[in-house]
Formats: sequence, structure tokens, C-alpha cells
Amino acid sequence: MTKVHAFSEVSVHNKKDDCWLVISGKVYDVTSFLDDHPGGDDVLLTATGKDATDDFEDVGHSDDARELMKKYYIGDIDSSTLPAEPKYTPPTPTTPTAGSQGSGNLWKIILQFLSPLLILGAALALRSLYQKE
Repeated sequence: MTKVHAFSEVSVHNKKDDCWLVISGKVYDVTSFLDDHPGGDDVLLTATGKDATDDFEDVGHSDDARELMKKYYIGDIDSSTLPAEPKYTPPTPTTPTAGSQGSGNLWKIILQFLSPLLILGAALALRSLYQKE
């Protein structure tokens, strides 16, 4: 008989002395494996509190690693308790309204080009003033 764990139960096991992972619908207690993991314990600890299937598969673990997982298997996850995957929503582009570009941005553009011209004009005026004396 397989034990079924709720995600809320699994997610609290997220420390070095108590570490559970959810991979492919199965729950693994990898606490005793943390020191032996070739990628270090931080890799496993950052995979807690979520479905770590993608993290596990992205690395491309060997058949030996998959066989070793059986040793740490403690049950299945109740998939109805898993948090929903966040969906990527691209930011909405902000389009300037009719009056917004007029005042604020126009002054920035004017000052961007006018400031160097004013500085150059002041330098030339000072130069011509001192050359006459």
C-alpha cells in the first residue's frame, strides 16, 4: 500500500536535516542523500517546496541515478494538492496617450540636445571675451 502525501505536508520538509522532493508524482526523502549528491545539497534544497520534475529532467540524470531514487521513495503526491503552475504573462506594452508625450518627454528631448549647445555657447562666449583683453 502506497502512502499518498498532500503537498502541504511535503513542502514543510525543506531543510538540510529534513528534505523531501516531489519528482514525477512521487515523493522522495533525500535527507540522507544530501551530502552524497554530486551537484551538492543546495541543488536539492532549492528544489523543495515545488514539483521538482522539470529540475530533475533538465539535468539529464543517468539510469543509475534513477535506480538510486527507489531507495528514497516514500510515497506518492496527491496531485490535487499541487499548486498551479504559474503561467508566463508577457508585460503589456505601455503606449503613450495623446497628451503624455507632449510635455514630459518633449522637455527631456529638448534638454538633451539643448544643454550641450548652451554649454558650448557659453564656452565660446568666454573664449572670445578673454581673447579681446
